Amino acid sequence: MTDVRRSGDRYAGGDPAAGIETRHAFSFGSFYDPGNLRFGALLACNEERLAPGAGFEEHPHSHTEIVTWVVEGELTHRDSAGHATVVRPGDLQHLSSASGVRHVERNDGDRPLVFVQMWLAPLTPGGEPAYEVVRGIADATPYALPAAGAMLHVRRLAPGGRTAVPDAPYVYAHVVRGGVRLGDEELGPGDAARLTGTAGLELRALEAPAEVLLWEMRG
Repeated sequence: MTDVRRSGDRYAGGDPAAGIETRHAFSFGSFYDPGNLRFGALLACNEERLAPGAGFEEHPHSHTEIVTWVVEGELTHRDSAGHATVVRPGDLQHLSSASGVRHVERNDGDRPLVFVQMWLAPLTPGGEPAYEVVRGIADATPYALPAAGAMLHVRRLAPGGRTAVPDAPYVYAHVVRGGVRLGDEELGPGDAARLTGTAGLELRALEAPAEVLLWEMRG
């Protein structure tokens, strides 16, 4: 089954007056849809846009695996475990909030910041918080997230380039930039596809270079 969700169908959130624009793919905060709570382990896939100087002040998380992919600009991260990091395009940030952690996310740069943040449910709640940044993640090196029974693949395709979609019980494809064909569907920036019980699919970039995030999940 292929369930395509278009960018324009996302829930609009954030605080535009404060320079924060958010587009939610799943129920989030006051945007509650009991039929759209999660897909596999994925609980949230938020597209965030922060103006220079804007950001999310210190706030708590727990029992959630938070993976962030920066598209443009620089993300400044600070947390209650003592980590202070600047995350740039091509870097992958993972915060395992476990039994509880507080953090700050800001755009301390002088140009707009765009990032995709994805929340996944852990297989076992609790434990100690953990944090890491993978600098310049490569296409051929998927990021394993065993705490959630998931793996993230980053696919960067030249025009006309092709790549196989992982065979897994659940696959979530999010188009970061460019356009792709997935089966009979064409997807553009911000579009997503939720795949269940599929095998042998491939992605093909259209006229421009494309970048796609693919979550492979077992449950």
